[in-house]
Amino acid sequence: MDRFQLCEALRAAGVPAAHYEIPGCPGDRRPTESYFLRAEGSAWLVGVHERGERRVLERFTDEDAACRWLYDRLTYEGPPPTGLTPEERDELLHDSDGIQRRARRELDRALAAERERRRAGKGGATDGTGAAGTGPADADAAAPGTPGPRPERPRSGEQPPDGRHSGGQQPPADGR
Repeated sequence: MDRFQLCEALRAAGVPAAHYEIPGCPGDRRPTESYFLRAEGSAWLVGVHERGERRVLERFTDEDAACRWLYDRLTYEGPPPTGLTPEERDELLHDSDGIQRRARRELDRALAAERERRRAGKGGATDGTGAAGTGPADADAAAPGTPGPRPERPRSGEQPPDGRHSGGQQPPADGR
């Protein structure tokens, strides 16, 4: 494969021309980040153009190997998704509330660990004064414009702790 065949193969694969710079390959190339292919002496270089700087990733002795490497890099979609096991599918269908509760507990543990890390003075966000927030209010405060922590939802059929009915209708007066 030469660079002209590479251009055609990339177009056929639907890779936007802005993602690569190849000599002699037409296209609108005004990106700030892209892959490049270029000849330098008897070598072919493939690299990335990021933040105004070029970094060579691979050197090849022939154009074919360089073109094939770049094609593979630009068209690789990652591993195919794996399907759910029957047990995972059953859990998702029948225990979504349990999954949400476990996820919430894991999030709470992670947030508590982060608060402890910040209290111990090992870095973290600042309060705008340059000092790390170390008080309980700092650790629990939500960013402006974002909702605070959500209370855990009751399981179906349970009443919320404040006694409100969660289902849109009030329960019957006789308690059923």
